[in-house]
Amino acid sequence: MSAGFLRLFTELPLAEITRLEQLRDAEINEAKKVLATEATALCHGRAAAEAAAETAREVFETGGAGSELPELTLPREVLARGMPAFELFVRAGLATSNSEARRLIKGGGARVNDTVVKGETQPVSLADLDQEGLIKLSAGRKRHALVRPTES
Repeated sequence: MSAGFLRLFTELPLAEITRLEQLRDAEINEAKKVLATEATALCHGRAAAEAAAETAREVFETGGAGSELPELTLPREVLARGMPAFELFVRAGLATSNSEARRLIKGGGARVNDTVVKGETQPVSLADLDQEGLIKLSAGRKRHALVRPTES
């Protein structure tokens, strides 16, 4: 990782930057997390940075849903009938068109609750709710959204 980024985009003490610069291999991820948090704090404030860091930890390290992810609410009866996966990815904003959503699914980049979507018309329904009553959609490794059923 370039030392310049830590020096340019953070207000960390130089001793801490030097320590982070020495990290190698898998340890370098710690420096990347610090950079992301500190840059976010400069732009959006410390509270937003900590919330983003916690959401990233929940989603990427523990496979959780992350309470700060974008959320789509759908009537419970719509989910009870089931919705084709490609349509749900478009509604959640993870694809800009049905075609893009279909390509994402065909390419293996779409997941529902961390399970790869096998077909573009695979139904997503109330059966997919997790223990918190949500459905986590993932497009690739870094874009996620939650689906929350609501009463009519």
